[in-house]
Amino acid sequence: MFKLEPRPEPSRFWGIASPLLALVITVLLGTLLFVALGKDPVRGLQVFFWEPISSGYRLGELMVKATPLLIIALGLAVCFRSNVWNIGAEGQFVIGAVAAGGVALLAGKDTSRLIVLAILLAGVVGGMAWAGLTAILRDKFNANEILVSLMLVYVATLTLNYMVFGPWKDPQGYNFPQTKTFEAVTQIPKLMQGSRVNIGVLLALAGVAALWVFLFRTRAGFAQQVGGLAPAAARYAGFSSRKALWTALLVSGGAAGLAGALEVAGPIGQLTPYVPAGYGFAAIIVAFVGRLHPVGMVFSAILMSMFYIGGELAQSRLGLPKSLTGVFQGLLLFTLLACDTLMAYRIRFSPSTPAQA
Repeated sequence: MFKLEPRPEPSRFWGIASPLLALVITVLLGTLLFVALGKDPVRGLQVFFWEPISSGYRLGELMVKATPLLIIALGLAVCFRSNVWNIGAEGQFVIGAVAAGGVALLAGKDTSRLIVLAILLAGVVGGMAWAGLTAILRDKFNANEILVSLMLVYVATLTLNYMVFGPWKDPQGYNFPQTKTFEAVTQIPKLMQGSRVNIGVLLALAGVAALWVFLFRTRAGFAQQVGGLAPAAARYAGFSSRKALWTALLVSGGAAGLAGALEVAGPIGQLTPYVPAGYGFAAIIVAFVGRLHPVGMVFSAILMSMFYIGGELAQSRLGLPKSLTGVFQGLLLFTLLACDTLMAYRIRFSPSTPAQA
């Protein structure tokens, strides 16, 4: 029979191999799922893992999806490494989008192109302010940040709906709940013609480099992580737990708000009730599949964006529900949690002995 034997110390090998094994198991389970649904599994896997990268245009769309996931995941990594459990990045993403949209609606025909900077800044400030509510309640009243940040997601969504159904509703929009299309001057600059890829990709990659330097090359990043791993040691060393809490949540909220601003002033071009796309929740998976490491999260963001595009293609080409995207995301998360057991335990085979009379 097989049994789990504790390791003397966590395995570095499985720290890297566990996400890869989780992906392989996810693919195998996905194959069984396609068979159970009566679909060709080879065609199903092709839709999810080949077609999103089969042309230059589709690679561009992959980058469009991966950009907000990566930016939000970078902020969440600061939180999770600090042992601050921000589960409400989706709400911070939405409020960042609302704040950015409010600035974009102020633009006219003669507005300077510099308004793009104001739009991005508004998104960052909006996300930070929304995360700040969680920080205040945790800091002053010791409220659980998991519950607070999660509940604020629904408040953020209702705020967005109020604006697009009410004061910001386009009077010439045939009664659809949406703002007017933003002026061309407010659009995030694109990197190339014929593609929706914009400078958000460059900002995301700059965030990867900045987070790596912060976490692994600065005293502030070291203090942030010590506070998460060993709060007592952090206090002994003179590191402030309050500062770590506020830093983690404000950085995370600002990143999510920036992603929201890039989304509404980029691919969407207006505010609608469909701005919440689940990026804030999917970025949690991106962060953990990427091992909370800036470089690892680049690859996991690309993988997660393949799931998003694959789900859309499966809906149009295989007649499957778009919710298949969430199924693959959930499978990846649960298989990762299972495979992570191998970091702390090794599997041993011990022959069973017959019971003695």
